[in-house]
Amino acid sequence: MTIPIALTIAGSDSSGGAGIQADLKTFAALGVYGASVITALTAQNTRGVSGIYPVPPEFVTAQMDAVFGDLDVRAVKIGMVAQLATIDAIAAALARWKPSHVVLDPVMVATSGDRLLSAGAIAGLRTKLIPHAALITPNLAEAAALLDEEVASSEAAIASQGTRLLLMGCPAVLIKGGHGQGPESTDYLFSANATIALPAPRILTNNTHGTGCSLSSAIAALLARDEPMETAVRSAKAWISAAIAAADRLDVGRGHGPIHHFHGLD
Repeated sequence: MTIPIALTIAGSDSSGGAGIQADLKTFAALGVYGASVITALTAQNTRGVSGIYPVPPEFVTAQMDAVFGDLDVRAVKIGMVAQLATIDAIAAALARWKPSHVVLDPVMVATSGDRLLSAGAIAGLRTKLIPHAALITPNLAEAAALLDEEVASSEAAIASQGTRLLLMGCPAVLIKGGHGQGPESTDYLFSANATIALPAPRILTNNTHGTGCSLSSAIAALLARDEPMETAVRSAKAWISAAIAAADRLDVGRGHGPIHHFHGLD
């Protein structure tokens, strides 16, 4: 049996709701074999991050070379990169192995509000990783940080930021609206040819830990299954909406609990 393979390059969440753990759960839920490259270890639970231990960049390189040297990786998701030296290591390996699809989730802050990326590393995201990506998936705050601007508060401002993020070298940008206001959570998919609004009812739940990680890994999984970009984004958004809606069926932790990755099996 041949199974599509996706690789996640991200940090580990010791509580299992975000990062590498969420990505591997997402890959499995969507019928894709998951491999991983760990960039950092975190001491973390549903209430916050109490410690971050970056993996040495040379070991990030060793992990990437081991995976790409043996597995037929069809798509890559990049999440928490932690530091500039790690960005350099990832960019060099991507240039060497040239994977077909790279989805970059520019993780800067956890759901709990804890910072996961140094300010000095943001420039490395802009110039070294975004040009390798087929898609980047910033939320409103991350899009603003990449452009060094205020957070967009209108559809026109979001459109302006999305268009300018495309100029950083990636063919598609998905700005996520989950941190916005109103009864709908609208994501916007930007490409050179179109801007597509993707609205969904806003789900009132405290259990949103790992949502961004899981959405980007869902898109990568569907790209690994040879779905076109727009179809992959639409299907991933529908899947993540269902996972958030089912999150309250779980009882994990005392803070921002995880989404329900395996809601389809209940």
